[in-house]
Amino acid sequence: MKVGIIGFGVVGKKRYASILENTSYTVDAISENNSLARKDIPENIEIFEDYQLLIDSAKVDIVFISLPNKFAAEATVLSLKKGLHVFCEKPPAKTLAELNAVKAISAMCPDLKLMYGFNHRFHNSVEEAKSIIQNNTFGNLINMRGVYGKSQMINFNQDDWRTRREDSGGGILLDQGIHMLDLMRYLSGESFTQIFSFIDNAFWNFDVEDNAYVLMKSSRGIVAQLHSSATQWRHLFNLEITMEKGSLVLGGILTGSKSYGEETLTIITADPSNDRGAPHEAISKFNKDVSWDNEIKYFADCLVNNFAIKRGSIDDAIETMKLIEAIYKADPIWKKKYYT
Repeated sequence: MKVGIIGFGVVGKKRYASILENTSYTVDAISENNSLARKDIPENIEIFEDYQLLIDSAKVDIVFISLPNKFAAEATVLSLKKGLHVFCEKPPAKTLAELNAVKAISAMCPDLKLMYGFNHRFHNSVEEAKSIIQNNTFGNLINMRGVYGKSQMINFNQDDWRTRREDSGGGILLDQGIHMLDLMRYLSGESFTQIFSFIDNAFWNFDVEDNAYVLMKSSRGIVAQLHSSATQWRHLFNLEITMEKGSLVLGGILTGSKSYGEETLTIITADPSNDRGAPHEAISKFNKDVSWDNEIKYFADCLVNNFAIKRGSIDDAIETMKLIEAIYKADPIWKKKYYT
């Protein structure tokens, strides 16, 4: 198959390298409107300055979309209407309404694959945690507590559209916290129906949030807490999962910035009658980020074998976006300001 990459920034470049390394596909076209980024496009690839032109004119079978939030849904819809398979990075859209419109078009194209890039699901630590939970090693799940934070809204290599609501649709929760929400849904298998939140933008003073404090509960009584922050001066990824006979702690995660520390999975075996609050712990360390490659392999496998997308599907994306919108609206001040 022939691939077109829409957006050749940091993520677009990652996808390009991973496609070449892990599939038999060729990258035949790339769209990028930044003149500096266009200089990095390899020779013998057709270059488009406008993603709409690539979708309309390039002779490709698949598109990988890594655009600013405000273009993601439109580019996905145009690609599906053109008869192209689509892999789109998170967040899947600015709003839930935009994503619902994508689903309506996707339902009309049953032969086309649509997958969303939630690469955190494909980290080795997460894969191992998922296996332990599925095997019921430590009994039923009780609660989850996650923190995912960085020290600013915009990294050194990012554009400032992330700080403008009309371009981004949201702040740190939609940009980064969405990964933690997706993991909570993926690992627990739960739908969280009761939601309380405080949404704040008191430090960076943009019209998008720099902190989201969230408390959720599922219909089965499983409670999840999340702090998504752009004032975490020391970058942090930490997810604790408590079950009846032990717990799992995902600490640190391997990223391009390498600022979140070692990726580890701590397996805690509980015996409250004897361990007196100091249970047995086993720590696994992972020294390679395989998430990008494994995600591409999964997508390619679904294409080759005509498997349904089950990880990162449109339904997955919609459920996570439902959560995000419910979190925003659960804060009465935020709801009144932006959702009346």
